[in-house]
Amino acid sequence: MKIDREQFIKSLKSVRDIEIKDNITVSELIDAFGVAGGFTAKKIYEAARILVDMISDKESTNFLSFPAAIVATGTRGVLKELISRNYFDVMITTCGTIDHDIARCWRDYYGGWFEANDSELAEINVFRLGNVFIPMENYGFIIEEITRDFLKKIYDAGARELATYELLRKLGEYIDDCPNKKESLLWWAWKNNIPVIVPGITDGAFGYQLWLFKQDHKDFRIDVFRDESKLDEIIYESDRTGALIIGGGISKHHVIWWNQYKDGLDRVVYITTAVEWDGSLSGARTREAISWHKVSQKARHVTVEGDATVILPLLTAYIVDKLK
Repeated sequence: MKIDREQFIKSLKSVRDIEIKDNITVSELIDAFGVAGGFTAKKIYEAARILVDMISDKESTNFLSFPAAIVATGTRGVLKELISRNYFDVMITTCGTIDHDIARCWRDYYGGWFEANDSELAEINVFRLGNVFIPMENYGFIIEEITRDFLKKIYDAGARELATYELLRKLGEYIDDCPNKKESLLWWAWKNNIPVIVPGITDGAFGYQLWLFKQDHKDFRIDVFRDESKLDEIIYESDRTGALIIGGGISKHHVIWWNQYKDGLDRVVYITTAVEWDGSLSGARTREAISWHKVSQKARHVTVEGDATVILPLLTAYIVDKLK
């Protein structure tokens, strides 16, 4: 069918210049992105509107998925804001999130630089995560100390077989004794009764401590199948579902995998730095998930390319302002 050129042009919106005024708010800026015709800016606007719509829908069960790396940065505070305000109903992440959340509750991480000499850092036992510096004692040692004490306490109280969401609920409660508890993702998830599911629970310092603990406590088990049963229950009891998926990997796939059993997510926003031309899951755009029925054909969806440590604070500030 041939397009009517005149009607087509009439259906379009004019590109307008962004006006930076005194005291412009983040939400006003993002609203301006919507008419600016500005590449990624337009996608940020679309993502913001989808998320506001999704969170406002009381019949929607909303998933938050993200990788551990951003928890090592100040972006943890943004994630905490989303959880503390009950904007999401389920959190799916990786074991490193538990590591960084524990470590940063009791110790400090430091600003560094990408160009550091890693051999020199290794000599003085300082880890580098991008441009974040982490002294060894502020990571491995404190995670080991806290996790061993935590596991001993729940074991002595009778815990023997737990799903990851049950284990992490208990960990959130344990963090209640930490002076910095209000900075913790796990503490807020416990306080708001939000299940935290970690499919790759052994892939990190916390997971290694679980394995060590089991060597001397043979009747202690982590039952990941109970996590799957929990997800099955959540999906089949949901009228609609939505998701904010940051990065890729196992946490991303777990969200979209389960949502195929209700014919796909109804609203979804991806934030990614990965490319799609290598066929990776991390780089796959929302439109690809439609072919797998993991995102509904009728869904509102957008993929925003860029660094989540920049994009997520912008989106969160917008959501908070619009829903206040």
